[in-house]
Amino acid sequence: MPDTLAASRVGSARPARPAPSPALPSDPVRYGPDAERPLRVRARHLAADTRIVPHRHAWAQVVFSATGVLRVTAGDHTYIVPPSRAVWIPPGCEHAVTVVEDAELRTLYLHLPPGQSLPAQLGAAASLDDTPAAWQRCRVLEVSPLLREVVEQINALPDPPPLARERCLVALAQDELRRARPLPLGVGLPADKRLRALCEAVLDDPCRHPTLPGWARESGASVRTVARLFRQELGTTFAEWRQQVLLAKALSMAARKRPMAHIAAELGYASASAFTAMVRRSVGVPPSRFFTTG
Repeated sequence: MPDTLAASRVGSARPARPAPSPALPSDPVRYGPDAERPLRVRARHLAADTRIVPHRHAWAQVVFSATGVLRVTAGDHTYIVPPSRAVWIPPGCEHAVTVVEDAELRTLYLHLPPGQSLPAQLGAAASLDDTPAAWQRCRVLEVSPLLREVVEQINALPDPPPLARERCLVALAQDELRRARPLPLGVGLPADKRLRALCEAVLDDPCRHPTLPGWARESGASVRTVARLFRQELGTTFAEWRQQVLLAKALSMAARKRPMAHIAAELGYASASAFTAMVRRSVGVPPSRFFTTG
């Protein structure tokens, strides 16, 4: 077996899926925030398999879904986003969105004055991870019921809005964002194109092979080569990386109201208790809380 990754062979065992329909960012300048209106909300319905092509903004952004499931790729990570989660995207970070199932997309655009971080704008830090450095990278946040409702109220304001009411709602939304609990989620993506093809195949069907040797055989590479590339490109082992993929897959399934026992079995766990232990170890909370989708 050659000691290289053959990207064209990865995933050849499964039938081809139709490519997502491309879509351009919708009129982003119209919704651009500024000092007068520091938080703007963009709401739209997107059908499954729609893809918003890679783009970037001068302002910060929070992406979540009121209903449905999204996949957000930003920077060097990809994230599965059900209604209970959001992805924070700092200014200037290229990102793309793929709709996993019909979704009501909610995008919050935030104005950050030059040299000012989100914690500095919103007030004192709410958690140990609420530092300027933490907000300079993409991160996953819990979306509280209050934040979801405030976003809907901002979206429902007439155009032009009553500025006094908008300012009150925006201040509450900002405070909820500051208080949102960050979660150690997100699947790292490599720069190496050959390894990227293998990773995309795992993301598409993570349970096709339970261990690295199966994926290595399918890619036409040795186990040693793939393991070395994971360490070099992503700073982790394949097993640890795949665990994050399984958590993302489980989030998507939970958003569809699948029973936890069914999720555990479909992801290859011998028992629900083994799956529960993995979730606790990974994110520090039990599945009953982690998979709450509002």
